[in-house]
Amino acid sequence: MHRVKVRVVEDALDANNTIARANRDDFDRRDVTVVNLMSAPGAGKTTLLERVLGSLDGVRAGVLEGDVQGSYDADRLASLHVPVTQLNTDPGFGGECHLDANMVRSALPELPLEDIDLLVIENVGNLVCPAEFRVGEDARIMVSSVTEGEDKPLKYPLMFRTCELVVVNKIDLLPHLDFDLDALLANIEAVNPGVPRMLVSARTGEGVDAWRDWLLDQAAREVPA
Repeated sequence: MHRVKVRVVEDALDANNTIARANRDDFDRRDVTVVNLMSAPGAGKTTLLERVLGSLDGVRAGVLEGDVQGSYDADRLASLHVPVTQLNTDPGFGGECHLDANMVRSALPELPLEDIDLLVIENVGNLVCPAEFRVGEDARIMVSSVTEGEDKPLKYPLMFRTCELVVVNKIDLLPHLDFDLDALLANIEAVNPGVPRMLVSARTGEGVDAWRDWLLDQAAREVPA
């Protein structure tokens, strides 16, 4: 029997990476630093952004908000008087559980790239698919809530392995949980050795200054010639 090896996944990722490079070129031409913010649903991405977007002194920030449906998070962030563009994956993209490079490219005409220095892409909440698709970002942040358990880096290693920073959120809840923080940090280290980690509480503000300073450092980077 004649056999044909199907390369659908590889071809899709190759096509995505080509578009991601085009996105990156467009961002670089306008001196815009792009951060891809990823997590499971409910880990606290939007609340973390609410904590810092108003205090990025000297940095003009904007947000591309990814959701399957609705604009609840985008409406929250728009109240901070920063430019926010909503990108829904349903129905136009079939309700995908992640943003890919083509979706981000479709939103570029709506983004005020000439008027911002830092673009935060808040990806759709999911621990699998967002890690597989580059979108043209400079850096990736993984937000992991302590309410998710210590085993998530071992169960979803790609998400933790492909990021430049892991933010451990909701540490104010630690006294109320049967949770081993040291085990979580060890598991993160096992799948992504040396990755920087921050312990924060978006609710109380603990550790949020370090998160803000990291964003400021990213925005201060020099775009390659």
